[in-house]
Amino acid sequence: MHNTSHEINSVEDAARKAVTDTIFSPRFYTTDFAAMDAINIEPVRAEWDAMMAEYEGDNNHDHFQRDAAFADEARDLFAKLPKELQQEFLDFLVSSLTSEFSGCVLYNEIKRNVTNPDIKQLMEYMARDESRHANFLNSSLKDYGLGIDLGNLKRSKQYTYFKPKYIFYATYLSEKIGYARYIRIFRQFERYPERRFHPIFRWFQRWCNDEFRHGESFALIMRANPELLRGHNVLWIRFFLLAVYATMYVRDHTRPELKQQMGLDATEYDFEVFRITNEITKQVFPITLDLDHPAFHANLDRLFYCSQRVDEGKAAGGLFGLVKRAWWSVAGVAIFARMFFIPVISNELPSETLMQPSW
Repeated sequence: MHNTSHEINSVEDAARKAVTDTIFSPRFYTTDFAAMDAINIEPVRAEWDAMMAEYEGDNNHDHFQRDAAFADEARDLFAKLPKELQQEFLDFLVSSLTSEFSGCVLYNEIKRNVTNPDIKQLMEYMARDESRHANFLNSSLKDYGLGIDLGNLKRSKQYTYFKPKYIFYATYLSEKIGYARYIRIFRQFERYPERRFHPIFRWFQRWCNDEFRHGESFALIMRANPELLRGHNVLWIRFFLLAVYATMYVRDHTRPELKQQMGLDATEYDFEVFRITNEITKQVFPITLDLDHPAFHANLDRLFYCSQRVDEGKAAGGLFGLVKRAWWSVAGVAIFARMFFIPVISNELPSETLMQPSW
């Protein structure tokens, strides 16, 4: 059950949720701009130029427009939802907005701080797309009187430093898993339109095309610089694969009513998304996680259990709550470490040994 202190009932609650950093919440990033400036994409020049032309064509420029009925439909459908589900959906909107705006802020900062024309151009296009996504989500929050001041969010939220290669791995994965999540939800509502509880889901098909393109941009950068995919960097790829999958699993199981309302089982949905993402990322990454290893699923459930106990410690407060948080946080780190050493699948193996897409 939700702790009522974490409910989003006011603009202040929404802003507090967006600015608060937890291990599972979206973060804001900064990076080494000089290293970003030095990136060479010449080995993939033809593919790069074709992608830049696609960005310039901006085939989604008219997609994120709300028609007159959007706000009315959003309010009417929302009013029919149970309180618990309303809170989960608001949490989804705030965390999604924070994630999209995080990309917008980072890409704008890189654009301002580099002279490399290829990187500068890419960051301009990606910041444009993420800004649209963030503002579209914020408009849905404003329908409920909960709009977030994005300028204040940019000033108030803490920033985490990531090396460029960490940005590439994490953002590539985030964009690809975002694509897989959105397309799976869109297909579900295509099959069961009566389950659609907000008009925003009708936008997910073309929205996920933006996510896919963003991921492909980082894929080209990594392919142009193959040292990023070799040696000790494979361990970093392994780490980010596990971190992104584990974060998604814990988040989705923390708010299971959202998936239930969609007619989806959170565990089945997550593993379907993982398989789609595995199938996509094996085109770039030298390894994929073994989703069928017996310890993989079991340890995800253990991570979720630890997360619940940490939340209980936060809610309890005081010395006991602090000790409980610390104990279960350490337990979670230990479980993650064990998962890191689960054998992975090499993408050098014949394709029949690898996971196939879900459709």
